[in-house]
Amino acid sequence: MTLDIPNLKDFDARLRDEAHEEPSLEVPMDPPTKKTQIIAIYGKGGIGKSFTLANLSHMMAEMGKRVLLIGCDPKSDTTSLLFGGKACPTIIETSTRKKLAGEEVKIGDVCFKRGGVFAMELGGPEVGRGCGGRGIIHGFELLEKLGFHDWDFDYVLLDFLGDVVCGGFGLPIARDMAQKVIIVGSNDLQSLYVANNVCSAVEYFRKLGGNVGVAGIVINKDDGTGEAAAFAKEVNIPILASIPADEDLRRKSANYQIVGTNATQWGALFTELAGNVADAPPLRPKPLSQDELLGLFSAETTGKDFVLEPASDADMRGKFAAEKVSLEVVYDNV
Repeated sequence: MTLDIPNLKDFDARLRDEAHEEPSLEVPMDPPTKKTQIIAIYGKGGIGKSFTLANLSHMMAEMGKRVLLIGCDPKSDTTSLLFGGKACPTIIETSTRKKLAGEEVKIGDVCFKRGGVFAMELGGPEVGRGCGGRGIIHGFELLEKLGFHDWDFDYVLLDFLGDVVCGGFGLPIARDMAQKVIIVGSNDLQSLYVANNVCSAVEYFRKLGGNVGVAGIVINKDDGTGEAAAFAKEVNIPILASIPADEDLRRKSANYQIVGTNATQWGALFTELAGNVADAPPLRPKPLSQDELLGLFSAETTGKDFVLEPASDADMRGKFAAEKVSLEVVYDNV
């Protein structure tokens, strides 16, 4: 049965065109007019970026700093913990709705505050209907129109998905939008694989004349096994904080409770993190090869001692494999 969907071929063609189109990175970004540190935070999905940033930003504000937190992940979960689980309208969603109504987007439509922290979400396209990286670019274009570089903040924290292979998510590194990058990782191979990719992206653009560096890594859910610390040492970046794998932290995070405050037992940890984030210089990392990354883990964990066995043509053909008569002329030795 064929579904009768109007303009299905046109819709399919648009999706294919978008999939093959590289997003432009030419977003107009003027130098900051104030002494603002713009810091991009990267990490594997689910590693705890939102938890780390919500509490870091809250602690910075508690220390008297003016902080803007911008979620740049299409999941739009950066501000959820800060706002007690409440989802705020995203810039892309609001922009689309306002445009259809013939209205202009205003600051109060997309920016909200709690505990001295100002926060907003860029958002992304609907599932299967666009490029997340291109959505990020569109979001920053709108921020420019709203006067991004005239705002007065001590820190602007950008929460990015660690998939920097996509142009939009690599924007702060590729176009020097941030002064430095912070990585959130843990003692597992996948999060350190993403961390290494971020280091590779930074190194690539440094070779092209870029200025962004890696300020360090935050080890989240640290169980003490040491792989993330070994990674930091090998790529030559500091550890800004080690947040333990603690049941109290897990429970409070799941309940959207802020722990980045001196009113909790975790205040000292996030105070130290805030100071390290502020003071850490942007460094040029030394990304690892795949084998070097695997070398940080035991062979039992990664299978790094596995030896690759080449496949043959007969393997690929399976039951259809048959010896073919060769046309090659073979001469007997004289």
